[in-house]
Amino acid sequence: MMSFTESVQTCLSDKYFTFSGRASRPEFWWFYLVNVLAATFAAGGAGVVGALYKSEGGLIYVLLLLLLVMALLALVIPMIAVSVRRLHDTGRSGWWYLINLVPYIGSIVLLIFLLLPSAPDENEYGLPCSD
Repeated sequence: MMSFTESVQTCLSDKYFTFSGRASRPEFWWFYLVNVLAATFAAGGAGVVGALYKSEGGLIYVLLLLLLVMALLALVIPMIAVSVRRLHDTGRSGWWYLINLVPYIGSIVLLIFLLLPSAPDENEYGLPCSD
């Protein structure tokens, strides 16, 4: 089973732009947790700094928001890549990721696909990952 640090290292360095292959459930969900925590702390930090420096014209707040946007954009590509690899691991095409564009129901369907166990045998996307 892939550990927290292995998952983050794999997604942020080894397979940053890799949309081929397979990703196990631990690899996907650990990296998803990192994304949620990064967004939460960045947004909370922006709110605190904005409240502290609001009277000074907000330049620091604007710079912090710019940093927040840059950090989140840096995490978008590896998140999509690991999601596509996770879909591959369940035996589905990465194009299923676009079901997210369907309001409400699309994200629920994608979540179900991402929760499914790995395909036990080799498929067109490679050898199975260990869960």
